[in-house]
Amino acid sequence: MRCVPVVHVITQLEFGGAQQNTLYTVSKLDRDLFEPVLVTGPGGYLMREARELDVPLHVAGSLQRRIRPPADLAAFREIRGILRSLPRPPAIVHTHGSKAGILGRHAARRAGVPLIIHSIHGFGFTPGQPSLFRKALIEAERFTARSTDHFIAVSHSNKAAGVGYGFFTPERCSVIRSGFDLDLFRNARSNRDDLTGELAVPHDSPLVLMVACLKPQKAPLDFVGVAHEVHLRRPDAHFILAGDGELRDDLSREIERFGLGKVFHSLGWREDVPRLMKAGDVVILTSRWEGLPRVIPQAKAAGRPVVATAVDGSVEAIVDGVDGYLCPPGDVRALADRLLALLSDPAAARRMGEAGSRSVDEFDRDVMIKKQEDLYIRLLDEKGLVEKGEVPCRRGT
Repeated sequence: MRCVPVVHVITQLEFGGAQQNTLYTVSKLDRDLFEPVLVTGPGGYLMREARELDVPLHVAGSLQRRIRPPADLAAFREIRGILRSLPRPPAIVHTHGSKAGILGRHAARRAGVPLIIHSIHGFGFTPGQPSLFRKALIEAERFTARSTDHFIAVSHSNKAAGVGYGFFTPERCSVIRSGFDLDLFRNARSNRDDLTGELAVPHDSPLVLMVACLKPQKAPLDFVGVAHEVHLRRPDAHFILAGDGELRDDLSREIERFGLGKVFHSLGWREDVPRLMKAGDVVILTSRWEGLPRVIPQAKAAGRPVVATAVDGSVEAIVDGVDGYLCPPGDVRALADRLLALLSDPAAARRMGEAGSRSVDEFDRDVMIKKQEDLYIRLLDEKGLVEKGEVPCRRGT
């Protein structure tokens, strides 16, 4: 029996947890069992990494994040054409994110793919969207769910939401955590000397770190507001933001408006995030909605307390008052107060960091891969696509 072709479809390879996990999955799936293929839209910070993998890569030129019906129709046709043109017809199509999820699942169904799986990394409909637009997105998800055999959620919160909206029944969705290299964060060496030298700040300055894409979901302007509140009471504190994105110019204007130019440091994308976390004193995340952000368990693995908003899967990643603090989304004052409490009590911050480091094993990326492989095999079995009790394939058999 030959290996089962599995096609992963994702909108764009920007720098983010869903994208990094998709690349790790296609690169590490057991090649005695599965034959991975990756389909994505053009561009993205991680595209170079994708091209270096020993995995067939197909770029759908019209696939983009924004909703644009003519381009979306073209992307649907491109994805369908790619699936039909593969040397071996895929047995599984596994989509990620809202846009690729909707277009990719319909394309897979039209291409005759027998098993279609979708990973939920948060939903495309969000708080604050115009009511009619939000309702249209919910109906699109509900309609597309009919073309989906199984769902994977990164948080129990997202699973419960999907059940509540009628997208699926509980048995049609599995929770698999978004994994990462735990040892990379646990064993990272602090680059505090290099970082404070790079930023030209005193070595003993309190450092507050946020790692996030600069997009509305992550609410980076809230971080600037938090920095302003903290700066009024702790002018020695410095605030570091590692990330880039569409709100970069808005962020710069907000920093200037509050007069924070000397204490707020926007670094752009960084590949030394584990060392940055070790160098920082507290990690913050100001998201307005989430799937389950990897930055929280990453900070915990690095032994740092986290102050975050109480949204979706973030609530599952922090025990409030034990390994961090949870605050209402958008509540700049509450976030600032929690930061100030930790900055004024380093011993308490250290205890929280130590507590967090002991509760992250479920986020091991190899556990994530094994759970996905087991799920693939079970679903293939249930579909009658392999003999009962047998693995999909073994090379040379």
